[in-house]
Amino acid sequence: MFSNIRIVLVNTSLSANIGSAARAMKTMGLRQLVLVDPRIFPSSEATALAAGASDVLATAKVVATLEEAIADCSLVIGASARSRTIPWPLLDARETGELARLESERHAVAIVFGREDRGLTNEELHLCQYHVSIPSDEEYGVLNVASAVQVIAYEVRMAHLLAEKGVVNDRAMPISHAPWDEDLVPTSEMEQFFSHFEAALVDSGFFNPANPRQMPARIRRMFGRLRLDRLEYNLWRGIFSRIQAMAAELKK
Repeated sequence: MFSNIRIVLVNTSLSANIGSAARAMKTMGLRQLVLVDPRIFPSSEATALAAGASDVLATAKVVATLEEAIADCSLVIGASARSRTIPWPLLDARETGELARLESERHAVAIVFGREDRGLTNEELHLCQYHVSIPSDEEYGVLNVASAVQVIAYEVRMAHLLAEKGVVNDRAMPISHAPWDEDLVPTSEMEQFFSHFEAALVDSGFFNPANPRQMPARIRRMFGRLRLDRLEYNLWRGIFSRIQAMAAELKK
């Protein structure tokens, strides 16, 4: 049902959380689990807490980096419990469920959850197009990672069930994308795009990598909102190459 939607857990310390997350996923129809450098996996504790979802653990993919986990995804949503210096487009859980449903009809989607003690780093969140935050009580804003997975997985399932009845979450529609004539570029190629963009800015003398300030993050945020298709991607890469060629000519 949701073969294009994956749950990604980054640097999970407690095996119990991996098992509980697998159980949360399976109850909502999600099967694709990716683990980024887990502290201990596989483990008997994870299997015990999975409570019937051991098949999700058995097919879980273990990778070394978040970049590897999301390389083929066109939409990446990162869970964040706190505001950041540079705010990213923010979704609530319901909007996340609807957007993931819409996007997964055509592209791979990743919903990323961070470490138990400190969540995702700024650098990891910068790999996402959107952030999702689950509001909690101000006096005790601690949400277990498996519980967070359960909330999001529930909203993904509800979005699907409502769509079957012809009900669409209008709140998510402004941030979704209508059917397009070209496929969106996956994350792995966007990383090449950002590297090429930065190189072109350095070659032109516009950007000093020794004093980057917030420029790289703001560039990522801007193109994360735009979300390039294949033709747009190739157009920009051509512009970057032309800037580099012109810069090289001026230096002669």
